[in-house]
Amino acid sequence: MAGGHGVMAVIPDRHVLIVAGSDSSGGAGIARDVETVAAFGLRACLAVTAVTVQTHDVVERVEQMPPDLIAAQMRAAFAANAIAAVKIGMLGSADAITAVASVLASRLPLPVVLDPVLASTSGRALLAMDAVEILKRRLMPLCTLVTPNLPELALLSDKSAGGIPGSNEATIVEQSRRLLESGVPALLVKGGHAEGDRSVDLLLRAGKAPVRFQAPRLDVRMRGTGCMLASAIAARLGLGDDLETATGKAKDHVFEKLGREERRPGPNSPRIDGLRIAGNSIPDL
Repeated sequence: MAGGHGVMAVIPDRHVLIVAGSDSSGGAGIARDVETVAAFGLRACLAVTAVTVQTHDVVERVEQMPPDLIAAQMRAAFAANAIAAVKIGMLGSADAITAVASVLASRLPLPVVLDPVLASTSGRALLAMDAVEILKRRLMPLCTLVTPNLPELALLSDKSAGGIPGSNEATIVEQSRRLLESGVPALLVKGGHAEGDRSVDLLLRAGKAPVRFQAPRLDVRMRGTGCMLASAIAARLGLGDDLETATGKAKDHVFEKLGREERRPGPNSPRIDGLRIAGNSIPDL
């Protein structure tokens, strides 16, 4: 079983295509994605969108891959493997978003999970607003699930409001409604930036009641939890779970990993509340 309950046999004919950036520290990005997919018994294949030079404390350099190279990597992965699901992380530019959307459009239906890297945990924008608009218009409607945190949801739902994160469930549901009406099939809004002793994630779909996933808020030192959660959901969808079941199993996997880290903190790692890093501007890639 995944998440430390034993070793799961690898399923050789099922791959998750990971479209994301590298992280030289190994804390987030593709390194975290591959690790997570393997925990569920699937293999990973890759389309690298950016190469970063970073430690657990600072990003020193970022080199974007040419959009045509990103698209070529994706096409090669599809040609070489049986792709059961796709996980998308850092894209970095409007041209990269367009390239990824163009390849995916010809491969659907296929489970696609997008972890939108739009802002740091302090709310600083990481994509120009024209790129955010292209993400919303070209890529998000192709995805099975988009997994924003609260600052990312605010930026996606209404840039004119200044990207102010919702402070209560009613505001979060309203911000999500605008995106669902624009054609996004489903959102998992992560509550790690909220207050309280429990972290609540909301699964929101048009015409359906919100589904709440709750867990105790942990004081844990770990990066890459957004990568881990999105990759775990993609893996479970690739194994045939429905969206709600896949999300629940993925949340259990991440919470178990966080519980292990809580018992062995490192000296220089950032602090996490629930399932999202707090007090750190390094994005999940």
